[in-house]
Amino acid sequence: MVQAKLAVKDEYTFDFLELSDEHSEYELEQAILKNMRSFLIEMGGDFAFIANQHRLPVGRKEYSIDLLLFHRRLRSLVAIDLKIGEFEPEHKGKMEFYLTALNEKMKLPEENDAIGIIICKTKDKTVVEYALKSAALPIGVATYTLTTDLPAGLAGLLPSADDIRERLEGLG
Repeated sequence: MVQAKLAVKDEYTFDFLELSDEHSEYELEQAILKNMRSFLIEMGGDFAFIANQHRLPVGRKEYSIDLLLFHRRLRSLVAIDLKIGEFEPEHKGKMEFYLTALNEKMKLPEENDAIGIIICKTKDKTVVEYALKSAALPIGVATYTLTTDLPAGLAGLLPSADDIRERLEGLG
C-alpha cells in the first residue's frame, strides 16, 4: 500500500488538456495521449508510457486498461483507470482485477507488484477510505481538475471570452 501512496498525488491539474467541463472518458484519454509529455510531468516525472487501451486477455474475454505506465523508481507497472464522474466503490474491484491479471500475466520477475491509480473527477474521501480499507493490492484514488482560471488579481486585466468573441466578429 505504501507503493500506491508514493506514486499517487491527491489531485492532478490537467489544464494543458484544454477540455471543456463536459467531456467523455474517450475525449479525456485522447487529450492525455496528445499531451503525453505534460501528463507524465504532472504525474510526477518517474513514469514511462507503455500503452493506452492495453489489451488484457483473461479467460475467454479481453479487457482494456485505459493507460498503462511504468514507474521507474518503484519498478512497477501502473494501471490507470480514467473516470469522468465521481469515484464509486465498484471501481476498486475492477482495478483489483486488472492488477491481479497484470501481476500474473505481465510482471517480470525483478519487478514489484503492479499499482492501480483511479483518476476521477470527484471523490468523497470517506467513500474512498471505506472502499480501499479491505484492498489487498496497492490502489490510489486521485481527482483531476481542468482549471484554466486566472488568479483573481489578473482576471480583471484581460477581456472576457465574450468580449474577445465580439471583437473578432466585428473584424469579419
